[in-house]
Amino acid sequence: MQLQVTNSPFNQEQIELLNRLVPTLTENQRMWLSGYLAALQGAAPQTAPGVSPLQASSGQAARPKEVTVLFGSQTGNSQGLAKKLSRQLEERGYPVHLSSMSDYKPGNLKKAGCLLMLVSTHGEGDPPDNALTFYDFLHSKRAPRLEGLRYSVLALGDTSYEFFCKTGKDFDQRLEELGGERLCPRVDCDVDFDDAAAQWFEQVLNALGGFSQAPAKSTVIMPAEAPGTAGQPGYSRTFPFEAEVVENMNLNGRGSARETRHLAISLEGSNLQYEPGDCLGVYPENHPELVDALIEAMGWNSGELVPVNKEGDKRPVREALLRHFEITVLTRPLLEQVSQLSPGSGLRELLEPGREQELKAYMHGRDLVDLAQDFSPLGIPAGPFVEILRKIPARLYSIASSLKAYPDEAHLTIRAVRYEAHGRDRYGVCSVQCAERIQPGDKLRVYVHQNPNFKLPPASDIPILMIGPGTGVAPFRAFLQEREETGAEGKTWLFFGDQHFRTDFLYQIEWQKWLREGVLTRMDVAFSRDTDRKVYVQHRMLEKSRELYQWLEEGAYLYVCGDEKHMAHDVHATLMAIVEREGGKSPEEAAAYLTEMQQQRRYQRDVY
Repeated sequence: MQLQVTNSPFNQEQIELLNRLVPTLTENQRMWLSGYLAALQGAAPQTAPGVSPLQASSGQAARPKEVTVLFGSQTGNSQGLAKKLSRQLEERGYPVHLSSMSDYKPGNLKKAGCLLMLVSTHGEGDPPDNALTFYDFLHSKRAPRLEGLRYSVLALGDTSYEFFCKTGKDFDQRLEELGGERLCPRVDCDVDFDDAAAQWFEQVLNALGGFSQAPAKSTVIMPAEAPGTAGQPGYSRTFPFEAEVVENMNLNGRGSARETRHLAISLEGSNLQYEPGDCLGVYPENHPELVDALIEAMGWNSGELVPVNKEGDKRPVREALLRHFEITVLTRPLLEQVSQLSPGSGLRELLEPGREQELKAYMHGRDLVDLAQDFSPLGIPAGPFVEILRKIPARLYSIASSLKAYPDEAHLTIRAVRYEAHGRDRYGVCSVQCAERIQPGDKLRVYVHQNPNFKLPPASDIPILMIGPGTGVAPFRAFLQEREETGAEGKTWLFFGDQHFRTDFLYQIEWQKWLREGVLTRMDVAFSRDTDRKVYVQHRMLEKSRELYQWLEEGAYLYVCGDEKHMAHDVHATLMAIVEREGGKSPEEAAAYLTEMQQQRRYQRDVY
């Protein structure tokens, strides 16, 4: 609906501004604006929320109630943000209870006056592992009524997935159904979450209001990770390190259908530290041929300057598309904004209600070059177009080395992704860059992404079971290097699988060396294409089910790394079957057994 002087309290100049702005806003932007206006309205009274007029007049502030901050995190992003928010709250004088959802006693919800929840969505709309039990409880009949609870949710996700931020949305809706009252609206974050998270921080702090032992700030700036020492910069996701690649080799043998690169990356001079189980974030560059094809399809001048950040820095459009923006993924929010910039392109019809499946099918496997060619001419200038693009996200790779074994280095195991779709060859942005365009001496922009949910046991004598087919074996190479360097005495058992023994046995010589020396106690392998019947790691697990269950009963930690969509589900189902058979348990008891292992952090997954 268009605003007019006759149907609104605004003057003509304000109406013209609003009519230009409002139709361009995304759902997240509209929600943020609603919260911002609510916060402004809430800040108007002279006395802050929770402070009586008598207390205000006497100069005494009421002691604030405790703020509960809960996080559900698979790779650590929600956990890191929760810690930052807790520090912000404590600086303003609020007592804070910070906890992962797996460690929080759900019965305490009835006593929580204020709940701030930060949670990611994993896979196809699933809660992260450390949120599963809490999610199930809250959505069960056992969940308590929560009248009097004030809450807000920050949801992390990826708009390229169909169920974007589903876990956060589910929690937000369920807390309302149980009687909770929103402190401020939920904010849904895409992969480039810094600005959206900062806005939610600001809304929360404004809504909480008055009590402060330190001067309250009108805006909240998301702090960077811990700064470096001795005057060195603190390299982070928002300030990556330019690292030199010192080795880049193909791990697969001649004749393999696969190409898996082993990269050794120098961290010298960065002061970057990592532990086994952590990841290295790598900012890739788009393929030059794809960038040139997009510029041609849009009819742009490759040297035209366009903004690349909110500060207004400008770069030639070719450089901007190479290094700064994502051009290989189509999302509904992006298509909606393109349709607004190019109303005559025919794109609006595809976005109409009732055509969701057709839209989903179109977006799958296509990129911006397809969009430009299929809806030609879009007729959008380069500047406005790049302003609606997502920043190119870093790719996270499990670090395949121990810092104790390789000081100032990080090793990566990256499989090149290549396939054909819709009449064109396609490829993984980062994996093919590393396979085809990165040579020793070249540099990559990197940072360490800590993964607190995938760590070696607290004691070195605890046995570990590792299940990692394909490139999922990467962190287990780091685990064994670490155990070798520290002289750990605990037993180790690795399940590895790939296509062919002769060409695809990644790091074969190293595993065999560790087996001889006792660093690796046992190893079972499955090469699916070497026999008529395809054999995978879960089949080897079943063959060794009695011994495997005995290790679990002895207190072994179990780790799974690799493909989430298929492998991780199959492995979990196999574990259920093993616990049922060898432990004499019902399906419900087996599920409870594995859930307890997860709560004890004895069952950890790094799946993608």
